[in-house]
Amino acid sequence: MSVRLRVDWRRSILADATNSHNRLWPDLAPVAVVDPGDELTLDVRDGMDGQLSPAATSASLRDVNLESNHPLTGPVEVRGARPGDLLVVEPLTIEPDGFGATAVIPGFGLLGDLFRDPFLVRWEIAGGVARSADLPGVAIRGRPFLGCVAVSPSAELVARAAAREAALSARGGFVLGPLASGAVPATEPYASRALRTIPPRENGGNLDVPQVCVGSRLLLPVHVPGAMLSIGDAHFAQGEGECCGTAIEVAATVSLRVSLRRREDGGWTPRFPAVEFSEPLADGAARSYFMTMGIPLADDGENADLDLTLAARRALLEMLGWLEHERGLTKEQGYVLASVAADLRIAEAVH
Repeated sequence: MSVRLRVDWRRSILADATNSHNRLWPDLAPVAVVDPGDELTLDVRDGMDGQLSPAATSASLRDVNLESNHPLTGPVEVRGARPGDLLVVEPLTIEPDGFGATAVIPGFGLLGDLFRDPFLVRWEIAGGVARSADLPGVAIRGRPFLGCVAVSPSAELVARAAAREAALSARGGFVLGPLASGAVPATEPYASRALRTIPPRENGGNLDVPQVCVGSRLLLPVHVPGAMLSIGDAHFAQGEGECCGTAIEVAATVSLRVSLRRREDGGWTPRFPAVEFSEPLADGAARSYFMTMGIPLADDGENADLDLTLAARRALLEMLGWLEHERGLTKEQGYVLASVAADLRIAEAVH
């Protein structure tokens, strides 16, 4: 079966919330129901909620409302999904809009402290390539991918994440905490307690992993019955690290297939999302990869701020768990194999 969800991406989620929301919560009602194996086609707004148009200027960035950012299409219930299962999301097509934007926002990004003035690059996208008069002489070949993919968190995960992020905020870290202003829907307790998409967590969120593209399989641990899948924040292209905090942000129409890997089948269950993908080699063949992810959490669960070492530690421990469970290696063998054959990639060096 195929399901189609339409969104008017020319209108803000604050003006038209059809098939949309922008926070993560256990009890949000689904806008559609699919069966494992079904295909789903949906429109997604860009991560800035359509606030940057071809007529926007760098000065427009001073008025951008980040309270409604990362609008999501969904949630979509996957019939029969249970906590402990893995939801498999396979992007089939990602068709970007003809306009994209990349923004330098003062205070945001890896070097945010060095940039006091906003700067906007407006891209025209045609024939699989992005060009801009704001960045003359440059052509960026596209590799569209899904930036924000999440399943609903459990009530326990909401409480755990809210506590660790509140503690981080109290230590002076950057946190987008629960905020009723800009929340869609605006009903309580969702509006004032639901999690933002930043930072990513065990249930996904603002992953910004370029390998979540056509031909890949994103594995998401299921936390609530039905999984409740939501999609948003498509990118036309992004360097790994996304160092200024934005990619070529686009609205898009996305087709994907969903399936389940059942917990009783005995497969490995990750703590964080993981990706199966392939990349072409110079001789025309392809190399297959398995990617685990990590976020900056200490072993005791404390949330750190932009700590790439802690994020790498979490991802590596995930990889060792996969090698032990799926390949029968000891932790020591897996550790050596990772050291000689695994690549450490930084998808996001920012929030």
